[in-house]
Amino acid sequence: MPNYTEPMLRDDALKGKTILVTGGGTGLGRSMSTYFLKLGANVIITSRKLDVIETTAREMEAETGGKVLALASDVRSYEQVEQVINKGYEHFGKIDILVNNAAGNFISPTERLSSRAFESVIGIVLQGTINNTLALGKRWIAEKQAGTVLNIVTTYAWTGSAYVVPSATAKAGVLAMTRSLAVEWAKYKIRVNAVAPGPFPTKGAWDRLLPGDLKEKFDPAQKVPVGRNGEHQELSNLCAYLVSDYSAYINGDCITIDGGEWLKGAGQFSNLEAVTPEMWDVLEQFTRGAK
Repeated sequence: MPNYTEPMLRDDALKGKTILVTGGGTGLGRSMSTYFLKLGANVIITSRKLDVIETTAREMEAETGGKVLALASDVRSYEQVEQVINKGYEHFGKIDILVNNAAGNFISPTERLSSRAFESVIGIVLQGTINNTLALGKRWIAEKQAGTVLNIVTTYAWTGSAYVVPSATAKAGVLAMTRSLAVEWAKYKIRVNAVAPGPFPTKGAWDRLLPGDLKEKFDPAQKVPVGRNGEHQELSNLCAYLVSDYSAYINGDCITIDGGEWLKGAGQFSNLEAVTPEMWDVLEQFTRGAK
């Protein structure tokens, strides 16, 4: 087994830390959260689907022996975000780290999208990140507590990408906020960084984005110079390092982990130009059926 699928940090690297991970109950968020637990952290995971994350929390605790608090929250609501933060402080005594991972996306020709589609994606990705960062940052500053924020963006935050315009727009905003707050809030001992993953397929997300045989026709790994998709542990290793005290001198950066994909061809989904209108119709039906 290659080394990149193995845990990287020492077992107590996050001992005593409490980490809030939005969207932490599924996909990459769950992988990251599980690794944080294995490194000694307490973890708070949020989602709109409380029953799903409560089940996930029990499974994660059984796997790691760590402590997980599952809380329902729509990141688009500042009031709900504040409630989550208050409950996190009540339960664990503090929150040290925020990972803004919650996301939404539509793969579609932009002219087929409604304004509500834009509202949904920008609300979750950009406004949700703003809400959590602002609410927790205000508390850290008021209580003179050091903190760390890690935002999960994407390489098309700076290149743009056809067919995912709402997501590209929102992620670009998150990246600008990352760099801006890193300078403004450093005096409060708050670090803000970002990670831009390339293709790290998760069954739920990628089945919705590329249903049916589209995954084979437009396999993202074909665009990656190293010839494969990413492994979840690779991303978890990087994120754990960036939220740990070992990365204390890294601030305002965005680390790309994509096997060289964006350098090979800007726009992660731009090759979907080959999809016919009939195929888009089928894709739209799959997407609506998955909701």
